[in-house]
This record gives sequence, C-alpha cells and structure tokens, in this order.
Amino acid sequence: MRSYITNKRKYLLYFYILLFIGCIYLVRRYDHIVPTTNRKSLDLSRSNNNSPITNPIKFTKKAEFPLICPPNKTTQKCPTNNYPTTINDYDEKQNSSSSSSSIESCPDYFRWIHEDLNPWKVKGITEEIVEEGKNEAFFRIIILDGRLYVEKYQKSYKKRDDFTIWGILQLLRLYPGKLPDLDLMFGSGDKTVINKSDYEGDYPVPMFQYSGDDEHFDIPFPDWSFWGWPESNIKPWEVQLEEMKNGNKNVKWEKRKPFAYWKGNSKLGNRKNLLKCNSTRSKTQIFEQLSTLEDRDDLKQSDIDDQCTFRYNIYMEGKAWSMNEKYLHACDSMLLIVEPKSYEFFSRGLLPLTHYWPINPSKLCESIKFAVNWGNKYRDQAQEIGKEGSKFIMEELKMRYIYDYMYHLLSEYGKLMKYRPSIPSNAIEICSEAMACNTIGKEKKWKFDSLIKAPSQTSPCSLPSAYHPQILKKFLSTKQEISRDVEGLEGVGL
Repeated sequence: MRSYITNKRKYLLYFYILLFIGCIYLVRRYDHIVPTTNRKSLDLSRSNNNSPITNPIKFTKKAEFPLICPPNKTTQKCPTNNYPTTINDYDEKQNSSSSSSSIESCPDYFRWIHEDLNPWKVKGITEEIVEEGKNEAFFRIIILDGRLYVEKYQKSYKKRDDFTIWGILQLLRLYPGKLPDLDLMFGSGDKTVINKSDYEGDYPVPMFQYSGDDEHFDIPFPDWSFWGWPESNIKPWEVQLEEMKNGNKNVKWEKRKPFAYWKGNSKLGNRKNLLKCNSTRSKTQIFEQLSTLEDRDDLKQSDIDDQCTFRYNIYMEGKAWSMNEKYLHACDSMLLIVEPKSYEFFSRGLLPLTHYWPINPSKLCESIKFAVNWGNKYRDQAQEIGKEGSKFIMEELKMRYIYDYMYHLLSEYGKLMKYRPSIPSNAIEICSEAMACNTIGKEKKWKFDSLIKAPSQTSPCSLPSAYHPQILKKFLSTKQEISRDVEGLEGVGL
C-alpha cells in the first residue's frame, strides 16, 4: 500500500512537470503571431487604474546620417537621398516629432543683423546689384531647393573659402528645408570692399565678409576658423572651446604671469609700434612671429596655449580685422583691445570695462603699461573683466549660436531678395561628401569632427527685434564715454 502511494505521488509530480513545460511551449508558440493591429489598439497612455503614465517611452538616441564615402578616391557625386530634406522628413524617419518651437531668445548681438541689412530694406535685393559684386567677390554661393552651388572668381588665402562653404553646408544639414533660395556674394580677404563713399545715393552691392566697419557696407559673417583651420592646427570651435575651458581651470589667473602678451606679424598695419612697448618696465612681452611675407597667420595652436598663461593679452588689428580676437577673449585673461576700426559679427556686443580694457593707439605703450599696473593693483576687478569676457565667448558664442546667427542672417537676407536665383553656367554643386571624403590628414579630421550628423531637434533661437534708433545711439555713445573715462584715468595716474 505504501509503495502504491509513493508511485502515485511520483506520477503526479511527473504530470505537473509536463503540464508546466507544455504551458511554456504554448505561450512561446503563439505569442509571436498575435496580430500587430491588436497591439496598436491597446491604450498604452494609461495604466490599469486610468492614471496617466508619467514616463512614456521616448527615443533615447536620435537617428544619425554620417557621410557615405566610396572605398577609393573616385570623383564623389552629391547624393540625393541619404539625408532628410526637411525637418518633417526627419521626424517621419524617427517616427516622432523631434522639432519643437524654441522660446529661447538669441543673444543681444543678433540685433545687428537688422542694422547690417538695413541698406536694402526699402528697395530689396535684385539680381542686377548682386551681379555687380563679381569684380570684388572671391566666390558666389547659390542655394536652390536646399542644394548648394558655388562659382569661384578669385583664389582665396589658404582654405578660407573651403571652410566657409563647409560651414554653410553644415547649416543646411542642421536646419534642412528651412533656408530660402539664396544668391550670395562672398569676400575672402582681410579688408572690406564695398565703400560707402562709392554709393552715395546709389544702391550698394550686398557682399558678405568676415568683418565690417563704419565706412563700408560689407555684411559681417562668421569666419572660416569656426570649422577648423588645418594650416594653423586650429581645431573646430566646439573642440577648441572645450579645451580652452579646461585649460583655464588648470592655470588660475592669480598664478599667471603679471604681464601683457602679444604675438603676431608686426609687418601688418601699425603693429610695428607694439615692438617699442616690449620691456619689463612696461610689463609687456611682445613676440615677433617668424613667418614669410606670404604667411599672414596670426595664430597657431601653440600661441593659444601660450597666451593663456598671462594675466593680460593684447589684441591689435593688422591690415584690418584679425580672427584671433575670440581666442584671446576665451582665456579668462583681461583683454587689452587697441581701438579697432573693424568689427566681427559678435564683437559689437562687447562693452569696455565689462568684457575688455580699451587701449589708446595714440599713446600705445603708456596705455598698455597703465592697464597692466591697474590690473595688478586692482586684481579682483581685472580678473572680473577677464572672466566676463571669457563668459561672453563661452556662453554667447557657442557653436549653436554661430549656426543660428547664420540662419537668421541668411533668412532675413532671403526676405529681401526680389528674384528666384538660377544656377550660373560655371557653378558646380558642392555637398559635404564632395568636400570631405577625398581629403586627408587634419583637414579630413577637422571636417568630420565638425560634421552635423542629424537635423536639429529644436528650432533656432528667437531673433530679437531691431534696435530703436535712440537706444542704439545711446549704446554707442556709452561705449565712447567709457573709453574717454579710461583715458582720463590714465592722465591722472594710479
């Protein structure tokens, strides 16, 4: 009897084990053929108690679209279907709504876009006046249905035109389908070219340039170095800025050399006068850059590292504008700016004694010496000026704002155009693949490092309105008054 009970229990155990295995088999067999329509019909936005789910499923990584380069150095054709042509197209590929309206306001210096385009506000921009710019332009860019075409007129210095075009291509990748059709003439030299005195009462040629000044109509545009400058070993701005930020932490202001520092090509402009200021008595260290007459570089990677070990740096124009101002500002050192005639697209937002110390060019050495002595006596104030200048660069000149400035400038320009451009007979289509795939060395690295791999998931910042004339007049007069006050302080002495 006892043996019977034992066998019965054993059989029941085997039965339950087989039943359990059978259930698992059935679940796995039929689970994968449940109709997908039934799953889609489920309301996943609410839980069983009808309360909203607080953590809905989100895409954790946006889709990216890297360049597709051929295995060998063949002529790279521009593809037609490997990148979203609009933000909506990108959203469909992600099966989500990734782009949202931005409520963030652009930095205040974006207001200058309205001032720079004001000469064409009444009559607009016609094809005839754009064509007149051929004699002065280095290259022309046509943007038509989101694709970019280039016609070149003059050879640019080193890779200026190349990296400028690359930057605009990245803008098209960041905001696909958002820019209007455009016809743009670009200068690529140091000097502005559309003289106001040549157009008194006439209609000026719209010319994009890396700088502007009060005597010319040239439209300031971000320079090529934001995407890297391989000849000078200058990395793309986003990478360079992060390295400088870390460098500032390593070399504290108090531990830096208590001198003013400058290095560059003294053969340009009035810079030769700086050589007279090189002395320990003036607490100024001036270094002549060893270069050929053809080499106009003012900045190399080693210079960036050197300049951030001094408490004070000097910025002085050469023939005209120089692209190293943003790097000098980013050092945390108090920047001494010898009164410039030219300005960059962002520099008009800087204030003397807030972001930099103004230097009188007519009393150059005395003015620099006074600034250094003042800074070494009032260290907290000098350090604060350096930090505010650096903060402006780090926060208001982020790469995202560079693209947003380009976007708003070109969009506002497009609103003024009175015609739909056509592709010139000598123009060729340019795309990111054609510009990057067949390059080598640092140029290839810088381009791939600065490549926009996917459309933006947010809209551009909101463009602020134009300055009221009286407010602008007051702003400019305030800057002049501050500079005069500094000159008066130099006369009194410490």
